[in-house]
Amino acid sequence: MFERFTKDARAVVTGAVEQAERSGARTVDTGHLLLALLDREASRGSFALAALGLAERKESVREALGEARRRAGLSQAEADALAGLGIDVAEIVARVEEVHGVGAMSGDRKGRGKGRRSGHRPFSREAKDTLVRSLRVAVARGDRHIGDEHILLALTTQPGVPAETLADHGVTNLTVTRVLYGEGEAKAG
Repeated sequence: MFERFTKDARAVVTGAVEQAERSGARTVDTGHLLLALLDREASRGSFALAALGLAERKESVREALGEARRRAGLSQAEADALAGLGIDVAEIVARVEEVHGVGAMSGDRKGRGKGRRSGHRPFSREAKDTLVRSLRVAVARGDRHIGDEHILLALTTQPGVPAETLADHGVTNLTVTRVLYGEGEAKAG
């Protein structure tokens, strides 16, 4: 499948690996894909993000992804659902971090032992699903190649932290589609 990726899509995938390495993560996840998309310039995906006002709010997205990582990758919707069952995720995170240090629930290895050497990082199931979904998005649109815009569209349709974070910043599948393909007028929320 990787041979169908454009140069920009390949850069997102390799950028996601670099994001994972920098953070000390064991695996490359969907948040790393989003961070790599945010770092891109002069591509269709970066154009869509800039048109929707995300270029100047990158740090806010990074913070939201970091907070979710501290909650062991739980989205705010998942944390809210647990709260409905009487489980206070913020309290659990606070207690774990009190004993094991800040970021202990993130799954990252930063500051813990030797950590993982630079090199191969496996992709999480969700990240793999996103890349497969990007192929489906491209095929559905009649595109022969998978671009970074298809990865962005796939991230907006897959439940989880990246889609929730993007939606909180006014970036949804509908707004991205409108910006990329001119189907109506897109407005950031």
